[in-house]
Amino acid sequence: MPENPEKDNKAGKCLELFALFFKIGLFTFGGGYAMIPLIEAEIVEKKKWISNDEFLDIIAIAESTPGPIAVNSATYIGYRKKGFLGALFATLGVIMPSFLIILMISLFFLQYKENIYIQYAFKGIRVGVSILIIMAGLRLFKKLKKDIFGYIMIAVGFFIALFDLVPVLILIAASGVIGLGRTFIIMKRQVSKND
Repeated sequence: MPENPEKDNKAGKCLELFALFFKIGLFTFGGGYAMIPLIEAEIVEKKKWISNDEFLDIIAIAESTPGPIAVNSATYIGYRKKGFLGALFATLGVIMPSFLIILMISLFFLQYKENIYIQYAFKGIRVGVSILIIMAGLRLFKKLKKDIFGYIMIAVGFFIALFDLVPVLILIAASGVIGLGRTFIIMKRQVSKND
């Protein structure tokens, strides 16, 4: 029976996606935002599957759509690499470690939640997670194209989120609409200059 190298290559790529995102999910504590630097290091810097600009776009889309940012990012990257199967394997890879760890914790947590060492460990993990999230934000900020409009949007968005003036979902949607409107205005000006 003749072998199908294209099928083997697709299966190999899907397994590579699964293994890569499984590793990211396994060694990242703190949820999706803490995974961003690892996803960037693996996908952009090591594998060079996407560019920095594409990665920032993926993060913006993943944040704007329902679901955890790391899962959305994995699904999108998997789809870009190998279509539906790539999306499926990348998504399974990134969620499987969390599922298995939560399953194990749920079996033993009630027995050990009052243990002083477990409480100290969770306090330490909270600090580490906070640092990871701040670092992810700083790395993304460094790669953004900076202009006065961007700085104003960041300041206003930070102020609104800090004081919980509107729900975060509305803040994200409004930011997208404002960015889209600005892009249309810039494009219209460029067209009128060329005419």
